[in-house]
Amino acid sequence: MPTNLKELGHLVNQAKSLAKDYRSLTDRPLGITGEVAEYEAARLLKLELADVRQAGYDAVRKNDGAKIQIKGRCVITKNPGQRIGRIQLDKVWDYVVLVLLDQDFEPTEIYQADRKSLEAALKKPGSKARNERGALSVSKFKSIGKLKW
Repeated sequence: MPTNLKELGHLVNQAKSLAKDYRSLTDRPLGITGEVAEYEAARLLKLELADVRQAGYDAVRKNDGAKIQIKGRCVITKNPGQRIGRIQLDKVWDYVVLVLLDQDFEPTEIYQADRKSLEAALKKPGSKARNERGALSVSKFKSIGKLKW
C-alpha cells in the first residue's frame, strides 16, 4: 500500500522540531536522521517507500522499479571525514541515494550512485573501513554519485 506522504510529512515535521529541541538541550542527536532522509528522498525524488525492514532497499522508483537504498547524514560541521552508513553489497539494490540534511533536518542536497560504481569504490584496496565495513565518506560518495536534487 502506498505511503501517504502528506500525512507522513506532518509527523516528520513534528519529529524534526522535537529533534532540534533535544539537540539544543542536550547537544546530542535524537537519532531520526535515517527516517527523515527516507521521507525527504521519497518526497523530492518521487519514490515509493518499501515495506519496513525490507532487506537491501528502502524505496522503489515508480517509473522503472529500481530498488533504492537511502542513506542520510546531518551535516553540521565541515568535517571531510564524515561517513555514511554501511552499504551492504550482499543485499539486493540498484542505487544508493544520500540525503544531506542541515542542522534543522532540512534537505540540502541529494546524491545518487549506481551499484557498479559503489562496488568498485568499496572493493578498491587500501581502506579497512571501506573494504570490510562498507563505509564511505560523504565526500567520496559525492565524488562517485550524481547530484539529483
